[in-house]
Amino acid sequence: MKILLVEDETELALSLAKILTQEGYDVTVCHEGNKGLDLALQCSYHLLILDWMLPYKTGLEICQSLRQQETGKSVQTPVLFLTAKDTLDDRVMGLDVGADDYLVKPFELRELLARVRALLRRSIGVELKSHQKIKVADLELEISNQLAYRNGRLIKLSEKEVKLLEFFSLHPQELVTQEQIFEYLWAEEETPSSNVVAAIVRLLRRKIETDKEPILIHTIYGKGYWFGTIDNK
Repeated sequence: MKILLVEDETELALSLAKILTQEGYDVTVCHEGNKGLDLALQCSYHLLILDWMLPYKTGLEICQSLRQQETGKSVQTPVLFLTAKDTLDDRVMGLDVGADDYLVKPFELRELLARVRALLRRSIGVELKSHQKIKVADLELEISNQLAYRNGRLIKLSEKEVKLLEFFSLHPQELVTQEQIFEYLWAEEETPSSNVVAAIVRLLRRKIETDKEPILIHTIYGKGYWFGTIDNK
């Protein structure tokens, strides 16, 4: 999942980017507001993490520009503010311009990661609602009906298999980790066994891939999974 981090404190930005990358996220970093707004408009991200005080354009102005029509493109990607401003008026101001969450510096990394996970689940939920059908290669998933087809063949899936296929279908041709899959499929209060992700991937693979059909779910050993066709030419 893709995150844009706009933070002018270089050391903090690099430290956060390293931690988020270790968690399996694809992180883009920039250090000033104008560039941050351009990236948010030009690229598709699942989450924006914005410092409040930035050179040239503040995080508040970035969020306001994204949410309003003045840019010609309203962006509803979740926004998490990082700021030293901790008064009630500041919090209200941030939420009023369209921010989804607010974290006051200094903060604990565990809390940051928990809020990132929560906002990313919300982002994926919004993305799913915007899709009636998702098609990758010759496989099609009907979100509303929870039905999958491959070459016209109906595939019966369990609820968890449907959610896993949703996740894969929204991230085609991307490396996804077991941790990302785990966070998407299970609520934080649930504690399934450690090998549960590999087990459900194996079950889904048996159902969507017959002997004569190209492989769609590829295991990248030590890293995670890749969903889609691979050209071996």
